[in-house]
Amino acid sequence: MFRLCTDVTAQGVKEKADGSASTVQDADWASDRQEPEFEEQRPYFSASDEAIVAQGRDRILDIAEKHIRRIGHRKTTIADIASDLGTSRANVYRFFPTRAAIDNAVCGRIVNERDEIAFSIARTDAAASKKLAQLLNVLHRHSRRTLMEEKPVHELFVAATSENWAAMNAHNERMRAILEAIIRQGLQSGEFQVENIADAAKRVVTAFLPFSHPVLVAQCFQEEDEIAASVNAQIRFIMRALGEPVSRRDEASRALINA
Repeated sequence: MFRLCTDVTAQGVKEKADGSASTVQDADWASDRQEPEFEEQRPYFSASDEAIVAQGRDRILDIAEKHIRRIGHRKTTIADIASDLGTSRANVYRFFPTRAAIDNAVCGRIVNERDEIAFSIARTDAAASKKLAQLLNVLHRHSRRTLMEEKPVHELFVAATSENWAAMNAHNERMRAILEAIIRQGLQSGEFQVENIADAAKRVVTAFLPFSHPVLVAQCFQEEDEIAASVNAQIRFIMRALGEPVSRRDEASRALINA
């Protein structure tokens, strides 16, 4: 039916229709059929076709992520990805216009894992102060673990942050939205005292940058015990800035120690 199905992944892959000029070209390339002129306005792909395209894109990203985690995004090439797929570079480009687009998509995949953890914390029934302390601690541990144990991924995050990749910007927006939700809960429960929730969330992000930003985490490298103490001190500072009562701060501190 479609040459792309056998030419790219041998599992059935076809470009997703998204209304772009490149998609139209891909559709013309992929289909063996000659569409009559009066049917020109019909969708190029059915729902099942789009599912096949999604599977093909995921297959490409699976391979790309494997290489990026092993040798880094700067050394990973389209040729590497195409070779593992058993196809040509041109066919990979039909799904992603540039290697940078693949890097961005892989970055999005990885940070989505962190997003899910953050969402799971925000959805618990815990007090807002406890959620906030847990979330900040998790963000730091994730950043530090990536730096220490997954250097290629850390380098990907550094590039994504420094170059304002869409995937990282979207991740940062989600983090701010989660922080706003937690601060709003704390404001409603009387745990926090702030005038502007959005502004407070931005200030929390800024205050915690030394312990979460990929570049700053690398610059502020310390021994495990020292960094843990610094993180806890900064979280207590953030709690005070949000107007949390002393009793609540002590409770949050205990939560950090037991985390």
